[in-house]
Amino acid sequence: MWIDTHCHLDAPEFACDVDAVRKQARRAGVARGVLPAVRGAEFPRARELACRFDDAYALGIHPLYVAGAADDALEQLAAALAESVSNPHLVAVGEIGLDYFAPELAREPLKTKQEYFCREQLKLARQYGLPVILHARRSVDQLLKALRQIEVPGGIVHAFNGSAQQARQWIDMGFKLGFGGACTYERATRLRALAETLPSDALVLETDAPDIPPHWLYRPSAERAAGVPSARNTPAELPRIGAEIARLRGVPVDTLAQVATENSKRVLSKLIV
Repeated sequence: MWIDTHCHLDAPEFACDVDAVRKQARRAGVARGVLPAVRGAEFPRARELACRFDDAYALGIHPLYVAGAADDALEQLAAALAESVSNPHLVAVGEIGLDYFAPELAREPLKTKQEYFCREQLKLARQYGLPVILHARRSVDQLLKALRQIEVPGGIVHAFNGSAQQARQWIDMGFKLGFGGACTYERATRLRALAETLPSDALVLETDAPDIPPHWLYRPSAERAAGVPSARNTPAELPRIGAEIARLRGVPVDTLAQVATENSKRVLSKLIV
């Protein structure tokens, strides 16, 4: 049994066949998926799909969507959380965080705006006693600082790609680290070393579908320029991603699946499996 702790089944890429995509993942052994919304317009869809598929969902405003967020976006999120807090499928606030990789977000005025949105959403997570699902692209140290000021009930650092020292700081704060398709690329040596050596109770698995495809779905730039697209990443890829991480760690696949499932249940305490 596998749990995909981060998959965007509400994304446009799945609009035409989301039911078939979820059935395929279930046949592959993915018992639960966590669907993190990224902006207010998608809150209803994430909730509806999670309830339909007996999966889980999270509500939040992603830093990449802060620029276009309405003036009352945070109020809308607060209202959606208040409405959903008793829903057993709601397990976290997310996807939220900071992104200093996108140049426009690293400059004013968006730098201050995304930092404000992040802090306010952390406060909402604290208010409702929910863990967070964090986007931390080139912003690990800044997020660690924010979380020392605004304590929340733990959470997941999605698509973790920090240092071993940063990983230890997250773990000490009660967070789990999400590993997915990026670990399958041989050139990702630092990330693969972390996937191999971090304590087993620190890891959870994810696909970030339809984003971050594993290496077997990726097409080099020359092929893409010739019109050959990368294959679509879906939650059904999770067992194969897990098998690669199990190989790196030198453990049986079933052992990794069990450990990752228990870790997911521990950090997302409302997750029903």
